[in-house]
This record gives sequence, structure tokens and C-alpha cells, in this order.
Amino acid sequence: MRKPPHVIEIFLNPGEFYFGDRDVRIRTILGSCVSITLWHPKLLIGGMCHYMLPSRQGRETRLADGKYADEALGLLFEEIRRSGTALEDYEVKLFGGGNMFQRQVDAGQSHIGIKNAEAGRHLLKHHGLRAASEDLGGAGHRTVLFDIWSGHVWVRQFAPKGVEYCNGS
Repeated sequence: MRKPPHVIEIFLNPGEFYFGDRDVRIRTILGSCVSITLWHPKLLIGGMCHYMLPSRQGRETRLADGKYADEALGLLFEEIRRSGTALEDYEVKLFGGGNMFQRQVDAGQSHIGIKNAEAGRHLLKHHGLRAASEDLGGAGHRTVLFDIWSGHVWVRQFAPKGVEYCNGS
């Protein structure tokens, strides 16, 4: 699929999400955070969230907050409902959950990135979804680029000692 002549570039900060159409490219930078992409291959619409934590852990509020995995995914699901499409028609991908602290990497310790990745996998399974692709864990941060016109997601992971790899899925 060819790049549209006029691309709208959206940058997601932690706690943000975006849902749009074929003229949109979404990008973000992930450390221990996780992004989930949802893409409708026939209609060329989709979205991405960038969550920071698995859950609120008992803190009550009435407004959904994209900082938390379950609420961020719920915000994307609401956009899908508004579009009049069915969740099962979307391709799902999952990225991030890196370890940003070298001492934890060296010691093989658990960290928030692992918890965020596990939360994403659990939520997808809970909603009957399966990731078509994922790039989770490891050390360092990632840049993520999602082209809604094609459904391609480009990921580059930067390990503490330099670029580890680049892949497109």
C-alpha cells in the first residue's frame, strides 16, 4: 500500500491514545511503557495507546485515564464502537515493556516493563484477542511508528549500549 500524499503525523506521549484513518502515522517512544495497536485491514482505520502502568491499584475515579493498561485499551475500544466496526475485525500488535535500569538487566530482576507487558497480554486474552505480532521486554527503549494506511508497525529498540535491532511487522 502506498503512502498517502498528505500524512498526518501524531506523536503519543505517555498516557495518550489516538484513533484515526488511512492518512495517519502514529509514533511514540517507549521505555517500560507499552503500546497496543489496533488496525482494521479493510477500512484502513486504527489506533494506538501508550500506557505507563498495568492498573490504578484501587485508586477510584470516574474518568478513564490512558496511563493505565485496562483504561487505555478501553478508550480504544470506545473509538471502535463509535466507528461502528467490530473488535474482532481488527489486527492487534503489542510493543514495549523494556527494562530501563542496567542493574536490573544484569541481575535478571523483574521490573515494571515486564508487568506492563503481562498486563497487555492478559487484557488481550480477556477480550478474546490475539496479537498478530509483538515485541516486548529486553533492555532499553524503543521507537514505534504505526502507518494506518498499511497496518505496518516499525520498531527500533535501543539497548543501553546502542541500537539492538530494527524490525517491521
